[in-house]
Parts: sequence; C-alpha cells; structure tokens
Amino acid sequence: MRATIERVRQVIRQTMARVFRGETHHPEKLVSLFEPHTQMIRKGKANKPTEFGNMVQIQEAEGQVITGFAVFEKRPWDSDLLVPAVESHQRQFGRVPDLVAADSAFYSKANEDAVYQMGVRRVAVPNRNTRSLERKALQRSRWFKNGQKWRTGCEGRISVLKRRTGQDGAGIAGWKA
Repeated sequence: MRATIERVRQVIRQTMARVFRGETHHPEKLVSLFEPHTQMIRKGKANKPTEFGNMVQIQEAEGQVITGFAVFEKRPWDSDLLVPAVESHQRQFGRVPDLVAADSAFYSKANEDAVYQMGVRRVAVPNRNTRSLERKALQRSRWFKNGQKWRTGCEGRISVLKRRTGQDGAGIAGWKA
C-alpha cells in the first residue's frame, strides 16, 4: 500500500513538473503504477512510435537456436551491445562466429573494427549514413545481403516471442551470429 501511495505521489510530481514547468524529461519517470520497471521505448515506427516495457536482447545462432538473451532495466544503446554479444558467443562456444549480422542500430566503426579484430570473418551490420562508395559496394555484396536476410528471419521469431509471452509492446533487439 505504501509503495502504491509513493508511486501516485511520484506521478503527481511528474505531472506538476510537466504541466506547470514544461519539464518533459523528468528523471526516474514512472509510466506505470503497477509495473514501475516499465520504460518508454521510442521505436520511430509510424504505427507504434512508442512502446512500453523493457529492452530485451536475443542472440541467435545457426538453426534458429537462441544462444543468449538479456533483459535490461535501463535501455542501453544497441551499439553498446554488439561487442559484448560476440564475447558472450566466444565464451559459450569457444570461438567467435564466422558471421555477425545485426541491424543498423548496432553499427559503429569501432564495433566493426573490434569484432574483426576478435577474428570474425564477416560483419553484416549496415551503416545507413555512409557516403563511401566502397562501403556501399560492400553492403550490396551477396554475403552481406545474405547476412541481412538471415538477421531478418530473427525479427519474425522475435515477433512470435513477443506475441506468445504477451510482450507485444516490449522493445526487443536481435542479432545473429
């Protein structure tokens, strides 16, 4: 009961700050009285620009086998997850994967260099902001496109996981190795 009363007080403080002071970014914003760990996840999609839940990372290997997952209390940047995910794969299987595929949110030049230095042969993580003709050619190569097709298959399995577990609004990031 005390916890619920304190949460209601917190919502009132947030509302006062927003309405009377125009503060839209309140620290420790509470978006659910009943699930206080819930976060707003900006997706930028036209039909669902904002989702509510927690960020979940799914790692998948060949054969549609989920090899790892993590639930984050605070939403991390996707680009901060790539190198640790490859390290996790290496600890679990005793080697780095041949191919790493993820969406463009996981891209950074530092990530790509680090993953190659770890021994990964092919990294299919698109750089949407590139102006380099060499990079554009790489992203049009057959192996890169196949890596992205493989990653896209993971998105379908993520959708199934979300529906089956009632987490349809949760943010889930997936990558494949």
